[in-house]
Amino acid sequence: MKKNHLGALLTAGAITGAAAFAMHHTNKKKNTHKMTPLLSNYPDHSDRQVYFVGGGLASLAGAAYLIRDCKFPGSNIHIFEGMNILGGSNDGAGNVTNGFVCRGGRMLNEETYENFWELFSSIPSLDMPGMSVTEEILNFDHLHPTHAQARLIDKEGVIQDVTSMGFDTQDRLLLGKLMITPEETLDDMTIEEWFAESPHFFTTNFWYMWQTTFAFQKWSSLFEFKRYMERMIFEFSRIETLEGVTRTPYNQYDSVILPLRTYLEGYGVNFHTNATVTDLDFKEGHSITVTAIHLETSEGEEIITLQDQDLCIMTNGCMTDSATLGDMYTPAPYNPTNPISGDLWAKVAAKREGLGNPEPFFGHPDETNWESFTVTCKGNKLLKMIEQFSGNIPGSGALMTFKDSNWLMSIVVAAQPHFKNQPADTTIFWGYGLYTDKTGNYVKKAMRDCTGEEILTELIHHFHWEDHLDEIMADVVNVIPCMMPYIDAQFQPRKMTDRPQVIPQGSTNFAMISQFVEIPEDMVFTEEYSVRAARMAIYKLMGVTDKTICPVTPYKKDKKVLLKALKKSYS
Repeated sequence: MKKNHLGALLTAGAITGAAAFAMHHTNKKKNTHKMTPLLSNYPDHSDRQVYFVGGGLASLAGAAYLIRDCKFPGSNIHIFEGMNILGGSNDGAGNVTNGFVCRGGRMLNEETYENFWELFSSIPSLDMPGMSVTEEILNFDHLHPTHAQARLIDKEGVIQDVTSMGFDTQDRLLLGKLMITPEETLDDMTIEEWFAESPHFFTTNFWYMWQTTFAFQKWSSLFEFKRYMERMIFEFSRIETLEGVTRTPYNQYDSVILPLRTYLEGYGVNFHTNATVTDLDFKEGHSITVTAIHLETSEGEEIITLQDQDLCIMTNGCMTDSATLGDMYTPAPYNPTNPISGDLWAKVAAKREGLGNPEPFFGHPDETNWESFTVTCKGNKLLKMIEQFSGNIPGSGALMTFKDSNWLMSIVVAAQPHFKNQPADTTIFWGYGLYTDKTGNYVKKAMRDCTGEEILTELIHHFHWEDHLDEIMADVVNVIPCMMPYIDAQFQPRKMTDRPQVIPQGSTNFAMISQFVEIPEDMVFTEEYSVRAARMAIYKLMGVTDKTICPVTPYKKDKKVLLKALKKSYS
């Protein structure tokens, strides 16, 4: 839903925009699946159009559900995306000359991503003939298991023993009390407010690992922290190794978005990139019925009129709104003004009740930002140094957090190559810092004001490798910082009513799908949330009754899982 004027982001995102699409068309030839014909026992949808606002995972998943489960003609599906490439926050681009970049890395989980795995079991792999994307990912992950050995590192550069969560009695009591407290009583509360009686909690190994794994802040929503504790209780007992992380073979654009797009293209779905939806019109009265979509393209403004039988499904918020990129010698600009999807949501919400309130999420960029960076090197000298330090070969470790870093800096080294067009003699790794307004421990500047070179310099000092600084830098192709003012927006303190329902009350043809809708029991900032929201929207609006949405697996009620978590809390 972003617009081309995102400047540095799209310039570097197009570091190889053309190459990414060329790669896409090359891989498309490998997709030999046959299109399923319309079946006679399904309604004829030839006179209906469905319009998706935003080209991220949720919209692509919604289109796939229309085709697979509703036998909807792909040629009647339209996806509008303001950027020049689909995928939303599932990105990955670059080349060996200018360096590679991921704004973030979407973590998957085999046990809890119920609808994600079910959907992608229908999407053919581009690289493994006869396999689905689900089979491809799980096969790769099982062959590359995660067992991190360097989760927390102190200011002396010493790997910490994190077998103990570090709780005291008060910490455990407050955690237990939170698990049994009804959500309805937690409006607008922060994690810090809940643990005000036990500030010790924020010094525990558990907090450092949980916070950086999921990008929580002390001021994040208590709702979301509670939901993560309940939804991911299965992972609580192994948070120190992150064995529950499920890896994709490549970055999420190459491994998830590209095969999904290729599948949709095979059915004739219409993709409109560089097309920004600026407003929606509603029918007069109390119902929520979209009558027109206002669109801005390179050719000017356009209004699409919806017929009575048409549907409009909107991504009502994007965590990578207003994101910008820098490079080795240029900081990524911090420019939180006019988040595209946030502004559209505000316009729409002002027209009808029940469409949520974007202000808590898109009104506090100083609380919701953090900055990532992607390091591209010639050869593997730096990765070998990290491997020898951590004890993990690339792809077998997880987040390594420098707990005393003023920026709370973390890095992760994926299996190489991490990009389909990454040469064998090129290596990359990714990192991020949660406190971008703080002065570095070694580079005396706020992280958000630092160039890529300065960010990497700070990291090397945390490893205490400053004597090797020059030889490390000699192999660096680029370090691309990415400032994201709203990347933590979905974690903001909120009222239960601030997030709209997927199908708002009174809707006849409108749904909202994103990380900013309300789905009971599920947790935001996940691939599963986007896919589940899309499935809910399609099944409800299309009246699907012969298939069911995979429910949230109730690990919080599993006695064995709870017993392991309890035992871990006393370690």
